[in-house]
Amino acid sequence: MKNNLQITSDKKPYRILVIEDNPGDFTIVETFLTEQILHPIIVQANNFKQAATIITDADTLFDVILLDLSLPDKSGQDLVIEMLGIASLSPIIILTGYADIDFSIKSISLGILDYLLKDDLNATTLYKSIVYAIERKKTISDLKESEKRYSDLFHLSPQPMWVVDPETYRFAQVNKATIELYGYSEEEFLNMTLMDIEQKEDIPDAKELIKKENPKGGILKKTIRHHKKSGEVIEVEIYSTPILINDRNFRSVIAIDVTEKNLAEHNIIKAIIKTQEDERYEIGGELHDNVCQLLAASLLNLGALRHSLTPSRTDLFNRCRENITLASDEIRNLSHRLAPVFFDDSTMEESFKRLVDTFTISENLEILLSFGDSLEKYPISVDLQLNLYRILQEQLRNILKYANATVIEVDVIIYKKTLKMKITDNGIGFNMNTVKRGIGLANMKRRSELFSGKFEIDSSPGNGCTLLVAIPVKEIEQNVEID
Repeated sequence: MKNNLQITSDKKPYRILVIEDNPGDFTIVETFLTEQILHPIIVQANNFKQAATIITDADTLFDVILLDLSLPDKSGQDLVIEMLGIASLSPIIILTGYADIDFSIKSISLGILDYLLKDDLNATTLYKSIVYAIERKKTISDLKESEKRYSDLFHLSPQPMWVVDPETYRFAQVNKATIELYGYSEEEFLNMTLMDIEQKEDIPDAKELIKKENPKGGILKKTIRHHKKSGEVIEVEIYSTPILINDRNFRSVIAIDVTEKNLAEHNIIKAIIKTQEDERYEIGGELHDNVCQLLAASLLNLGALRHSLTPSRTDLFNRCRENITLASDEIRNLSHRLAPVFFDDSTMEESFKRLVDTFTISENLEILLSFGDSLEKYPISVDLQLNLYRILQEQLRNILKYANATVIEVDVIIYKKTLKMKITDNGIGFNMNTVKRGIGLANMKRRSELFSGKFEIDSSPGNGCTLLVAIPVKEIEQNVEID
């Protein structure tokens, strides 16, 4: 029997403190422990004061503490609270002769790991309680450490962070950096929703986006506009991920203020676009003023030769004149594309019509251009007109090259203080997930974003393509200017 007991006994060197003033009860507990544990290190304390001294002076923590509820110098709830205070890192199991269900529940809620009745005690029950208590204590400690790390990361992060309820959009937590960036106090934030810092015109899109989010999904990244308590509008790049708190789904958000970064990028893009436009205007001007003039002079010189030609050379003369005229018309069209005129006697609608005419080179292609009447009520800056012209020009080029379309519709309207240009074709379409995004699409998107606008493109095989540019009018009037 002895050998079998040694084979099945737990060989871990448990350090166990037994706080028990009854010698008989201590002997029983000691016997139960040695039956299940091969070499337990058992320390006894007869009262609370002695136990406190032992715990304070101990070089290492006890793996478990077995506590009798009735000690000579302290008992009941006071004893439990005092013991939890001085031995918070060790799991505590109560051993008592009194069956008090309410008190047992209260003890567990306070932090006691188990509550055992002496009359029902045996070696197996005691051993299992010890093992489970040690494991639960370790789990609780790991969880608290994890929560502390998260709390430190959250509150001490230099980046604004918050936790929001995806159902109500209400802030649940905000860190110090969020308070410093937005200017609201923590109390104010906890009485606000995410929509209170969203730009009014962006609220419907923000709500729709949150509703579409999968709580079990990964990190969501997007750039949005918020306003501070002072009213200042900032651009924020947010990284949002689902988080479970008290069995409820929330979203944890890290926000990075990219206002200055985006402003610097916009200035660079504006400079690049200005350089491109300057170069185009120079080339267009050279073609119109020099090459076209040379061709016109050639036609005059050619005309002077007509009377000296023999009848047999007339056909050749006419073909040469037609070719020079055709070349002149093509170069004039090209110069207008490179350097469209948006000044004085030329409106955006007229410039768009001239552009469309240069692309209508086949009887099989129809381009329908429509301008809303409300455009007349809003002053559209020359810079915006030029950039919309370039976007239309690029998309028409893409359609002619790839779409095999027979009808292209171009609609320009203003709706709810937003200028919208939609370009739709009935071509072959393409798969949005597999198509390679080229420089042309990137340039169109950048041109839209220069004016705080949105650029969207939608297509699928066999269903043509729709491109939409949406520019808020207020932003056009107040903020954007390409020098």
